[in-house]
Amino acid sequence: MATVPVNPAVLQWAIDRSGMSWDTLLEKVPELQLWVDGIKDPSFKQLEKFAKTTMAPFGSLFLPEPPEAPPLPPDFRTKNNTAPRSFSPNLLDTIHVVRQRQAWMRDWLMEDGADPVPFVGSGAGDPRRHTKSGRNQIADQIRQELKLEPDWSWRLRNWDVATVALRKAMENIGILVFSTSVVGANNKRRLDPDEFRGFVLCDDYVPAVFINDADTRSAQIFTLAHELVHVWFGQDGVFNLDQLRPASTAIEKICNEIAAQFLVPEKLLRTHWNEQSATRDGIRSLASMFKVSPLVIARRGLDLGLLSRDDFSSFYEESREEWTRLRLGRKGRSGGNFYATQRRRLGLRFSAALVRAVREDRILYRDAFRLTGMRGNTFQKFADKTLESLRGKRG
Repeated sequence: MATVPVNPAVLQWAIDRSGMSWDTLLEKVPELQLWVDGIKDPSFKQLEKFAKTTMAPFGSLFLPEPPEAPPLPPDFRTKNNTAPRSFSPNLLDTIHVVRQRQAWMRDWLMEDGADPVPFVGSGAGDPRRHTKSGRNQIADQIRQELKLEPDWSWRLRNWDVATVALRKAMENIGILVFSTSVVGANNKRRLDPDEFRGFVLCDDYVPAVFINDADTRSAQIFTLAHELVHVWFGQDGVFNLDQLRPASTAIEKICNEIAAQFLVPEKLLRTHWNEQSATRDGIRSLASMFKVSPLVIARRGLDLGLLSRDDFSSFYEESREEWTRLRLGRKGRSGGNFYATQRRRLGLRFSAALVRAVREDRILYRDAFRLTGMRGNTFQKFADKTLESLRGKRG
């Protein structure tokens, strides 16, 4: 059997990247130890199986040395008050996909003579962030930039509509918003909301936000707001916001408080808070009003001194099983309009720019295919549907 020479250091890179235990890998790839020790080389098919098992890019295994990965965004995830050990291959590859799209969009905008967006990092030096009233003012400033009223979500029907409205407002001011529950277009590689709910990659021309669509809609809107505030501070990051508790860093605490104020203004919440509000039904009622998850209302009540720590903990434990069911109900969900789903995954701002670039011969079809995960007639129909959507929006 013909074998393929592979640098053991590259194999070790793939093993480390996978996060899998050595015992699990040996069960799936019994001869792995021989390859790593340099005693034996794998066959082509064996190497393919190893790549699939570790979720490593197959072509990378032929490199003479382990690839140099770009710096990862700061990890602001927490789990049971401790930081997770590493990023999974699914998270790593999703960050890579978003970076590719962001880089293309930046080049396209600069070729068009676009100016940097002024709000990225605008809050970093703002002394108001150090006081509660100042952070509330920054939340108001963000809301004004998005052209949203303090009670903007009250007039909307449900969480889905509110999430779409917030995404559109963010895209309208120049932020790319992506959301999917899988890696790229690979429906077999599902993203785990317990690992991460989203991440943000800041850029002066094209800040990019990613939302894990496997999460519940009511949770996604807080992730959107949290990442939006990170854009204001020019700070990249990956988040899971366990129990809405930020990592123990100053920037995370500030971003969480501003995001909460943005979605659930203190003045409005205090106006509508009463004795019934501290109950499970009361919290749900307020959550429906503000179009956020009940946990956001409970956490907001705790932080504002309206809800006791014991009541918050009790509410969290009672509701955790229900939230798990809601998440599981989203897994594997299929159907609906394929092209509308693709526009949701890619965002209308990015989709519109890419379709325009293709129609103006400013990008090769093969590069458009790579950036979208679509090919041939599927991409052509996606382009037509995107243009139809844009015409409808203008109309």
